[in-house]
Amino acid sequence: MRRGPAAAAQVRPTEAATARQAASLLLGYPEQELLERLPLLRAVVAPLPAALAGPLGRFLDHVETTPLEQQQAEYVEVFDLRRRCCLYLTYYAHGDTRKRGMALLKFKHLYSRAGMVLDDGELPDHLAVVLEFTALGDARRGERLLTEHRAGLELIRLSLQDRRSPYAHVLQAVCATLPAVRAEDREAVLRLAAQGPPSEDVGLDPYGEASFAPPEHMPVPSIPPGAKMLPVTSGATP
Repeated sequence: MRRGPAAAAQVRPTEAATARQAASLLLGYPEQELLERLPLLRAVVAPLPAALAGPLGRFLDHVETTPLEQQQAEYVEVFDLRRRCCLYLTYYAHGDTRKRGMALLKFKHLYSRAGMVLDDGELPDHLAVVLEFTALGDARRGERLLTEHRAGLELIRLSLQDRRSPYAHVLQAVCATLPAVRAEDREAVLRLAAQGPPSEDVGLDPYGEASFAPPEHMPVPSIPPGAKMLPVTSGATP
């Protein structure tokens, strides 16, 4: 398996929070509001360490030079029609099984303790939501969620890289805010790539090459409502 981004040993907590908050906005469905935020995003990304500023800056270049309609079409094609690129983290750990419901409740409980309330229909395991929680709500518990789902994150990153998607730059930056990938996570990525996530639907190939719509319990994601750029504050509500 190809090596991922270098570990973020030299990244300070405030820098990691800034990168995660920027990534949270960039992993939402692209709207006109994102284009209006480009100057602010560039201003907060530029001072970050190269491992974070480089890939995020390259994605901002893509946003700036690509028509919004094309960005929206690419987003749907990549994230909503390709399960290998699905941004719902618990899907990789639990697939379409009953255990996923319990995992989602765990996310909601952690958010509630930090004063973060989700909109109706917004699932708590969407990567953009998890990143916002980690940046603005509870950094320690948010990072634990990201670490627990590191295998899924790595599979998303590798899948986007294989597709030469500009979103691979965002995942590269996200992974660079985390410790080095452990051996067990690398093994889990290989298993996920070969077998797909757990499933209670006998005979289905969850990682078939053909495009298909995601399950009904995976609605089209959007930019977390009310997300704010810096300063990072504890217990913020989106």
